[in-house]
Amino acid sequence: MPTDAVTTSPLKLPVLFARFVKIEHSVFALPFAYTGAFLAMGAVRGFWTMLWITVVMVGGRSLAMGLNRVIDYEIDARNPRTAGRELPAGALTLGQGIAFCVVSLALLATGLSQLPALTWYLSPIVVAAFVIYPYTKRFTSLCHLFLGATIGLAPVGAWVAVTGRLAWQPFLLMGVVTLWIGGFDIIYACLDVDFDRREGIHSLPVSIGAGPALWVTRAFHLGAVALLLEVGLVFSQLGTIYFAGVAVVALLLAYENAIVSPRDLSRVNTAFMTMNGIISVVYIAFVATDLLTG
Repeated sequence: MPTDAVTTSPLKLPVLFARFVKIEHSVFALPFAYTGAFLAMGAVRGFWTMLWITVVMVGGRSLAMGLNRVIDYEIDARNPRTAGRELPAGALTLGQGIAFCVVSLALLATGLSQLPALTWYLSPIVVAAFVIYPYTKRFTSLCHLFLGATIGLAPVGAWVAVTGRLAWQPFLLMGVVTLWIGGFDIIYACLDVDFDRREGIHSLPVSIGAGPALWVTRAFHLGAVALLLEVGLVFSQLGTIYFAGVAVVALLLAYENAIVSPRDLSRVNTAFMTMNGIISVVYIAFVATDLLTG
């Protein structure tokens, strides 16, 4: 158990906590949450609603990542690739990690209190998903899809935050995020095949091999593009600019899949962080531009 973080300067804690939850990875889910909100509004507007959606997203994502780190810290400590993370390395104590989760939950609750009541009533489902996900890798190779679906709740939640009701349309965006993130999580899991096999950790690359697993990623990403096209057909306010954005996203996904192979995993981090960050930003940029000019 990490215990030596008690000597860490309080001034360094914000930086450590930002690294603890990989704050830069927020770029994956937040643009899709905004997309869900904008499509529910039919426009790019609603400053206060968008502000509280952002608060909920920051709190929720921080809680999810914090729980993942706390629940997995013993596994992370045994894995050479992750042993340098804040908990196993002792930069933060387990108590500090738990306290961070409590604060994140409070931030999430604060944001929800400013949004329609249905968001509050549905929130236990989301928090339960945050808790369950870290355990899925212990018993199923479908953990990648569970991760994608958990993050995919973001656009559905944003839709409810705007409209105060559930509808089927935002679940198309949830499907996009589920397949997109599930696919690139498979790519990322290729880095740990040997360790996961020794530890009994489940992943698709462990179950069927890295080569076939990467073909599953390609199928997932093709499905994500198909759902993006369906979003454009369902929402009549979207037009040519939106579909041009989908074409760009498709090309970026094709490149992401092209630079990783079972024989060369040297560019996994490029595919995981750089390309996926670009994809999410490009998508919301085209959506917002289309709605603003339509």
